[in-house]
Amino acid sequence: MDALYPRVLASRFAECFRFYDGLLTAVAGAHLVKGAEAGPYANWDRDKEAVLALLDREMLAKVTGVDLDGGRDGTMLVLTVDDVDRAAAVGAANGGRVVAPPSARPEWGPTCRTAHLRDPDGNLLELQSY
Repeated sequence: MDALYPRVLASRFAECFRFYDGLLTAVAGAHLVKGAEAGPYANWDRDKEAVLALLDREMLAKVTGVDLDGGRDGTMLVLTVDDVDRAAAVGAANGGRVVAPPSARPEWGPTCRTAHLRDPDGNLLELQSY
């Protein structure tokens, strides 16, 4: 299971998909493991480890209610954890700000649970468990 990987939040998903698919497969030796140009999600792995995920920005904003600062957020780190509720509490206790509390996300996977935080500098982080 991937512990930490970057996710690009794309306003122009199809164009970004083509860009990253070409670059990651031809240059980084990664391969597409999920998703398609139509979106709203895709991810590329190398040696069974995540290299990059691509997510439609508008879809994330609708599902989580997270204010994406008018396009300021271009990337988001994703941290896979055993307990999303505990991880969100630890993040908040250490200077983070919860922007979308721990919630079930069955539309992302039958057992998916996420929370979204901003670090002290305002960067977006997703905590997830499956």
